[in-house]
Amino acid sequence: MEKGTLKDWHQADIIAGLRKKRTTLAEVSRRAGLGSSTLANALARPWPKGEMLIARALGVHPWVIWPSRYFDEECRLIRRNIIAPRKKAAVKTE
Repeated sequence: MEKGTLKDWHQADIIAGLRKKRTTLAEVSRRAGLGSSTLANALARPWPKGEMLIARALGVHPWVIWPSRYFDEECRLIRRNIIAPRKKAAVKTE
C-alpha cells in the first residue's frame, strides 16, 4: 500500500456490496443480535465490532473497506481491538 492511497469505500458502495450478496445492513445487524439500524453506526464512525460484521458479510477484511481506520498516513497498521462484552457477575443467593 502506497502513501496517500488510503481511500475508504463510500457508504453507498458498502450497501450495494451487501445487496450483491443478497443481504442488507439491517439483516446483517439482526443476525448479529443487534437492532436493525445499529450497524449503520459503523458506516459513519469507527466501531471495530460493527466493521467486522459488515466485512464478514462482504467476504473481505475490514481494513479493505476502511483503510483509514486501520492504517496511519505512513501506511503502518494501527492497533485496534474488538472488546468482548463483559460477563455479568454471578449473584449470590443465600
